[in-house]
This record gives sequence, structure tokens and C-alpha cells, in this order.
Amino acid sequence: MNRVEKISKLIGKYFTIAIIFWVIFNYFLPKTSEWIVPNVSYLLGIILFGMGLTLKLQDFERIAKKPFPVIAGTFAHYLIMPTIAWALCTVFQLRGATAAGVILVGSCPSGTSSSVMAYLAGGDVALDVSIETLSTLLAPIALPGLLLLFAGKYVDIPAASLFLSTVKIVLVPILLGLLVHHLFKDKIERVTKFLPLISQLAILLIIGAVISANHAELMTTQTLLVIPVVMLHNLSGYGLGYLFSKLIRLKTPQRKAITFEVGMQDSSLGATLAMKYFVPAAAIPSTIFSIWHNISGSILAVNWKNKTTNDETTTVEENPKPVVD
Repeated sequence: MNRVEKISKLIGKYFTIAIIFWVIFNYFLPKTSEWIVPNVSYLLGIILFGMGLTLKLQDFERIAKKPFPVIAGTFAHYLIMPTIAWALCTVFQLRGATAAGVILVGSCPSGTSSSVMAYLAGGDVALDVSIETLSTLLAPIALPGLLLLFAGKYVDIPAASLFLSTVKIVLVPILLGLLVHHLFKDKIERVTKFLPLISQLAILLIIGAVISANHAELMTTQTLLVIPVVMLHNLSGYGLGYLFSKLIRLKTPQRKAITFEVGMQDSSLGATLAMKYFVPAAAIPSTIFSIWHNISGSILAVNWKNKTTNDETTTVEENPKPVVD
């Protein structure tokens, strides 16, 4: 058990490097991950089942007791990210499956790694997890609706099929995990120690499948243009998420949580749905987003944490405790 935890922490520490290495490896050896392509939805189901296992009924009670910041953060997420995606597609004149892929990842719920970033930054982790949970539970309705609104002019949107698939891929595994946790309670804690490692491996396998399926199109002009678009998408999400939380007068830890919840997407879900309902090229923006938001999120979290530490040190030095004789 300890060995598994150590491996999980090691991979988590260098996860971004692992993703970059895996992308390069699959680019030069695309047949490595060909077998994964038809199985990406099962891998995502494993990730979300793990998420369900970590949830407790108390998580939903917390949302009910303090609903405003949770609802506000979820609203900001589904307002800001799809709108930015549509605007960037218009400005950069993206079209077809590439544009649909950018809007698809922008319409996904919050990313699972956002809670890690919020923790590292000294943010409100409970709020972060609550927004992540609510945005994920709303995904079957929000995601098809946003795609119809913003991406309908680029590709045909099978809204009904997307709704049913999102229910099966997202809601069913989460609710099943929640039920198992409720039934077995303390015994589940032995299993949850394995979940970070399983999720990390599943994400890597999904990324490998996307690279394998899109090998021939990865170096086209249209695909390379996606890189700055994804970077701007993510960074704009951080900026507008923080501004939104400041406008509604939330405290600093809550602002940090909402910043990450708005700017970080469930790119694994985006890649899975793109592979299932659109051409494989539509999954490229989600894959690039997965790499980039781990890099940007880590940098922002560390900077925020260092700033907090420096501020605390300055406060202590400027206001020393009185000496008692």
C-alpha cells in the first residue's frame, strides 16, 4: 500500500512532465495506443467512478448550507469558458472540427486537478470540490446545450445522444461510486489510496489514444494554431474567474478556488466525447488543454502560495509581538 502511495505521489509531482513525455512517445510510435481508441469512454468512467468514491453525503450538505458561492462559481464556469471559446474561434477564424473541439472543451465541467491546485495555492478546497461536483452533475444538460448554442454552425450537434452519453459516462459512474462509498463507508478508505494513481494512468491512456488517432494531423497549420488558442482560453478563464469572484466580494481563499474552477476543464471528458461524436481532430484541443492547464495551474498555485507566505512574513516583521518581562 505504501509503495502504491509513493508511486502515486511521484507521478503526481511530475505529472505534467509525464504527459509531455507520453505525447512525444505516442507521436513517434502511434501504434502503441491504437488499442485504447475504442475504449476511452470506459477509462473516463473509471476516473469518474473514483471521483464518486471520494464523495460523501456531507459534500452535498455543504452545498445546501452555503449555496451562494457554489452556485455562483458554477454559473461563472459555464458562462465564461464557453463564451471565451466561441470568441477565440471567431478571432482566430477556426472552423469545422477544430472549432468544435475548442468549444467542446470550453463547455466541459471543471477539471479534477483544480482541487489540487486550490490546495497548493491556499484556496478554499471545500468550495472547489463543491463547484467541481455541481458542475459535473450539471454536465449532461449544460454541455449539449452550450454546444448547440456556440458550435452548431461548425458541425452537426447530436444533442440528444450527447445528453444520454454524458449521463452514462459521467453521472452513472459518479452516482455508483457515491453509493458504494455510502454502503461500505470506512472500508472504502483502503481503496481510495489507489485512486490518484488509477486516475493518472487513465488520463495518460486517453491522451495516448488521442495522439494515436490524430497522428497524421498533429502538425497541420490548423492544429498548431490551436496551441495559442488553448493557452489564451485557459489564462482568460483564470483572469475572468478571479475578477468575477472579486466583484461578488468573496474572500481571497474563495477567489483562488473559483479561479481554478473556472479556468481548468475536464479535458478527459472533452477528448472522450470528441472521439465518440466528432472526428478525431476535435479531440486535439482537449489534449492540448490537458497539458497546458496542468502547467499554468501549477505555476499560478506556487506563485500564490509564495505570495501568501511572503505577506505573512512581512506582517510578522512589521508587527512583532511585544516582549513580556
